Amino acid sequence: MSNSSSISHFLLLALADTRQLQLLHFCLFLGISLAALLANGLIISAIACGHHLHTPMFFFLLNLALTDLGCICTTVPKAMHNCLWDTRTISYSGCAVQLFFFLFFISAEYFLLTVMCYDRYVSICKPLHYGTLLSSRACAHMAAAAWASGFLNALLHTANTFSLPLCHGNVLGQFFCEIPHILKLSCSKSYLRELGLIAVTLCLTSECFVFIVFSYVQIFRTVLRIPSEQGRHKAFSTCLPHLAVVSLFLSTGTFTYLKPLSISSPSLDLSLSVLYSVIPPALNPLIYSLRNQQLKDGLSKITMNAFHKL
Repeated sequence: MSNSSSISHFLLLALADTRQLQLLHFCLFLGISLAALLANGLIISAIACGHHLHTPMFFFLLNLALTDLGCICTTVPKAMHNCLWDTRTISYSGCAVQLFFFLFFISAEYFLLTVMCYDRYVSICKPLHYGTLLSSRACAHMAAAAWASGFLNALLHTANTFSLPLCHGNVLGQFFCEIPHILKLSCSKSYLRELGLIAVTLCLTSECFVFIVFSYVQIFRTVLRIPSEQGRHKAFSTCLPHLAVVSLFLSTGTFTYLKPLSISSPSLDLSLSVLYSVIPPALNPLIYSLRNQQLKDGLSKITMNAFHKL
């Protein structure tokens, strides 16, 4: 038996048993992270440098790209280090820092996706009030609220989780520090406090989900009433990427945390965690850039300028 005061490090889940597979996982993570860094970096550069992209929709997309970069940089580097050096350890303080930043970026991303849904709703359903409801000041306040909410959520969960006494060893069944796997090490009923906090967070995220669903019902009703096919196509081209990102984010994350214990296994937990923490940051830029002509034009301009300088 040990308590949290005597734990100096945790043991993360080993991604592979053989050296060859460890190196393969390292290469896969390296490829995904480089793709995410490049794609999100290009989107941030295109929006920051393209004056025609200084609109509420692209402002929120820039913030979303920042959260994607944060997510990929929080979990993947440590996993790559462990694969490359054949180790599983992460320090106690390092685990706390990783958990905080992961929760911070993943929470901020969800709140930003909710705000982006509101942007699409106002743009399509209340176009005459768009400039008033989504002024520069209002957009800055909404983005700041999303980041602040993510910070507060991460701070509460991290402080509460690492205040629990741990006496069931230090082995985590995940390749990064995650709340459910840390709670399994708790040896007192005080973990119920964290479960209560998780329940409150789920209620808040459910309210955001209801808002997203309601908004898209109104959006699709309005779009289907647009007489011209070109107008409907333009409206759908701005909504479908957001809907695809929200669906990928929510489906993988919700199933990870709410799946029945009877179907839980290390391989399934690993696959699901990769799906909601690693894959979306790499796919989000691709989803948005493929469906948005303005963004594609901005990315082409950035790429051409870079080649000309070379």
